[in-house]
Amino acid sequence: MALSSSYSPAADSVRQDDAASPTLSASSALPSLDAVLRQWLHYGLRLASVAVCLLLWQWASTVHLNLGLITFQNVPSPKEVLQAAWTLAQSPKLLSHLSASLYRVFAGFVVAALAGIVLGMLIGRVRWLADVLLPPLELLRPIPAVAWIPLSILMFPSSEISMIYITFIGALFPILLNTIHGVEGVDARLIASARSLGSGRRAIFTEVILPAAAPSIVTGLSIGMGTAWFCLVTAEMIAGQFGIGYYTWASYTIQNYADIIVGMLFIGVMGMGSSALIKKLGGLLMPWYLLQR
Repeated sequence: MALSSSYSPAADSVRQDDAASPTLSASSALPSLDAVLRQWLHYGLRLASVAVCLLLWQWASTVHLNLGLITFQNVPSPKEVLQAAWTLAQSPKLLSHLSASLYRVFAGFVVAALAGIVLGMLIGRVRWLADVLLPPLELLRPIPAVAWIPLSILMFPSSEISMIYITFIGALFPILLNTIHGVEGVDARLIASARSLGSGRRAIFTEVILPAAAPSIVTGLSIGMGTAWFCLVTAEMIAGQFGIGYYTWASYTIQNYADIIVGMLFIGVMGMGSSALIKKLGGLLMPWYLLQR
């Protein structure tokens, strides 16, 4: 009887709220109309900027714009480039060009990622290793990729390895420097707190330093992927017979201007897509970082 007489309107309202909470949480999980509109506006502005650039390019090449310092008298129009791209897409050599370039870029990038992250972690945490390793690396960093061509031919017996080495050099230093920056930027209070809780060196490294430095490492990987594609033309100048970089350089030698731009656009699209893939994978591996933004 005591249990039945303990009815309370407040308790009943709490139960009603609990019953309605699944519906409210489900509705709150749906994106609002303003969020959808903002997303569409975000992508719409990006597409509009590309469209404006294409229109300006079409106009300048059609009227043969000549500003003295810069001229479009010999620059092909977007229509001519599109025709050249369609011709290349129908060619059986396109797959050979793409596969050769993708292999060279990703082979150099993977080796650069492993070397850059490991060296960056060591240099960022161990002072004497920084004193030993950083000066020669900083000496090599400003050397452009094209300057490595004669030495790479002398160092490696295979032209394929030489081309991979050029893309490796292009990707290494952005990954290395961003990793060092991320490790050195870890808050010392986090490390001290972990030590006070009894964490060992391995736990501090895997649970404090690596997660804190991960955003900088992902940024370095994304930049390194872009520079690897940037160095592709330089790499395939050595002795390439296939590849988008080789296709671009060969088109230049025979003064096929539309094909030059086709090769440049292929490199740009694949480089942009590769960098976006790195950022997406980094976001999936760092959910805590996305929640902080």
